[in-house]
Amino acid sequence: MKQNQLFQQTRWRIASWYVGVMGIILSLSGFGVYEAIVHAHKITVDREIEAVAGTLHDSLETVFKTPEQFEPDIWRILPDLCVIESENDCQSNTPDSAVNHRHFYPSPLHQYKIFSRNYYSIRLLNSSGNLIAVSGSSLPTLASKLTSQPWQTLEDNRGSRYLFYSTPLHTRNNQIWGRLQLGRSLQDFDQYLANVRLMMGLGLPLSLISVAIASWKLAGIAMQPIYQSYQQIQQFTADAAHELRTPLAAIRATLESTLNEQTLSKNQARETLEVIERQNHRLSQLVQDLLLLSRMEQKIESSSKNLCCLNDLISDTEEEIAALAIQYQVTLKTEICVKKPVVVKGNEAQLYRVIFNLATNGIQYTLPGGKVSIILESSLNYAIIQVQDTGIGISPEDQTKIFDRFYRINSDRSRSTGGSGLGLAIVTAIIRAHQGTIEIQSEKGKGSIFMVKLPLKS
Repeated sequence: MKQNQLFQQTRWRIASWYVGVMGIILSLSGFGVYEAIVHAHKITVDREIEAVAGTLHDSLETVFKTPEQFEPDIWRILPDLCVIESENDCQSNTPDSAVNHRHFYPSPLHQYKIFSRNYYSIRLLNSSGNLIAVSGSSLPTLASKLTSQPWQTLEDNRGSRYLFYSTPLHTRNNQIWGRLQLGRSLQDFDQYLANVRLMMGLGLPLSLISVAIASWKLAGIAMQPIYQSYQQIQQFTADAAHELRTPLAAIRATLESTLNEQTLSKNQARETLEVIERQNHRLSQLVQDLLLLSRMEQKIESSSKNLCCLNDLISDTEEEIAALAIQYQVTLKTEICVKKPVVVKGNEAQLYRVIFNLATNGIQYTLPGGKVSIILESSLNYAIIQVQDTGIGISPEDQTKIFDRFYRINSDRSRSTGGSGLGLAIVTAIIRAHQGTIEIQSEKGKGSIFMVKLPLKS
């Protein structure tokens, strides 16, 4: 296949399409997974912020008495709260009483060790939306104005992002005090997503490289049967051309020699016509055999299947080829090893041809004085036909090829035995069509045994 440019180009095309399709699938899958990860983490962060904001909101509303006024108890909840008196100033107006009670009234946020990681920023705004106090990791450099949305993302002067959740604050008597903005640092969230993007960015090319290598290998494996079929077609075309050329050449030579004669006697004309008739019969038989093989392999051979008695078919075969056995000085013998008729379901003419072809091959390849036996047996589920001969035998390397079309053991393709080299190929096709099997046991110089198994009628 490596030497055939057409198959190489097809292999490249298949591999390229596979890599392209897999690249699109992996990219879309990776994008989907990334979006799912972002969505899941976003929901987790939102719920975490809402939970912390709710806890802090409930705690602050218990100490507020007057709108926009800081009660001393607020420093017991937020010990590091910084009140902003001017735009660029933040001072801690923490009363001594609040300092003395820090240890006894810990902040809910400190209790859950949230401030220890500098994840949260707390911003208190007045009713006008201006920033008046901060706590936690917040910086005054964040935007001071509140948008109308409950959620907003802000960024400090170092590029760190904060996700803020805004909720109104009320006094004890349910007056509007201001608003609480609780923000969480998204640094760990952004770092995690950056790592995910890095892994996907490195993983996708590596995956595509692996897919490309696998695609090239798999394309070669997938095309191997096609290439083998292509080679078989090429070999079949060459063999068929060779088989057809021989009788055509004989007809042409006979006609040319006859035409060169000045005068043609009646006997010469008759001999010429007999030669042409024999070669024409040979061509017709070859074409019929090829058509039969083609139809059977494409499973379009329309033949009815009936109950067939193998005992009768073997007896008919013995009568038919008895003269051939005498001609080749070979002893022909049949052995029926069962007492009852062996019946299978199939096409009688085709099954007869199987026995006939195997028996005639055995006779033709057995030396004078040899023996050919046709044996019929049966097992629980199968009828067994054995054709044994004491002929020239078949070497192990030839045993895997003798069922190929036009294959002959003799490399010179001798026509002394007749036939077209399609006999065993037809036998194999017929047996497969009947759901049977054929096996061979042979040793060079010691004969051969062909064993055919056919399923008994159910």
